Amino acid sequence: MRVFITGATGFIGIPTVKELIAAGDKVLGMARSDEGEKALAAIGADVHRGSLEDLESLRRGAAAADAVIHLGFIHDWSNFARSCEVDRRAIEALGSVLAGSDRLLIATSGTAGLAGPGQVATEYDDVPPDFPFPRVSEQTALSLGGVRASVVRLPQVHNTMRQGLLAYAVAVAREKGVSAYVGEGRNRWAAAHISDVARLYRLALEKNEAGAKYHAVAEEGVLMLNIAEAIGRGLKVPTRSISAGEASTHFGWLAMFASRDLVASSEKTRRTLGWTPTGPGLIADLGKVCKSPGVDVSVDYPGRRQV
Repeated sequence: MRVFITGATGFIGIPTVKELIAAGDKVLGMARSDEGEKALAAIGADVHRGSLEDLESLRRGAAAADAVIHLGFIHDWSNFARSCEVDRRAIEALGSVLAGSDRLLIATSGTAGLAGPGQVATEYDDVPPDFPFPRVSEQTALSLGGVRASVVRLPQVHNTMRQGLLAYAVAVAREKGVSAYVGEGRNRWAAAHISDVARLYRLALEKNEAGAKYHAVAEEGVLMLNIAEAIGRGLKVPTRSISAGEASTHFGWLAMFASRDLVASSEKTRRTLGWTPTGPGLIADLGKVCKSPGVDVSVDYPGRRQV
């Protein structure tokens, strides 16, 4: 099978490309630059030059493949609404090529915001009408007429080099000399190691089920208190509670997530796909991120784009 992957040069993209190639699939990975092209060629992928904003390049990539995995997203929190609109248009462009065929489109969304405080999000949950974030990748993909689409919902994805949103929390703690959490820190975040996430994308592709929703969740919920304490230990800075009113000043754009309960289950996904996470836990990886002097813990998301 030949698979077109957007975001192929990204944090999740590269491991997913490697996972598919190791399983015998051929990958056509999208790259925006010479640097990205070299990175994909080095791991055995074919390269398709294009970008999320070049809709014609997306259509050409999809037309040249037997299936599409959409991982690309412009992680610019300073203009998040625009990033979400680019994502919506990209999914529609990919779907326009796949409509009426038996080729699968796997879109990417998140587990955040699917359940209320104290509740656990499951694969049976639909995106609620009062969904607090403007990203509509899941709704867009699953509503495309004549398109066989499924969705992988991501939690906090991590390894020893990057921690997604938490890379920013590490940077803030380093800058301000304190690792903070909101209130009692009892809110929790679901998480998964990148190797387990990449394997799930492969299994979802092999399952080839339209309309499916998969949760790439290894840990249902890690306490924010424990996360803050791990950052504090790693950076050798104190850990303290801050009020909800202080969160915006302390965390900046991350404040919208810092006090939220982002808990999710993957029971159905594990049963359906035979997926068993084996990677390290979030706290273990976070400790290594903080302690390793050669690891980049600068702001990972605002303005960051795949090459």
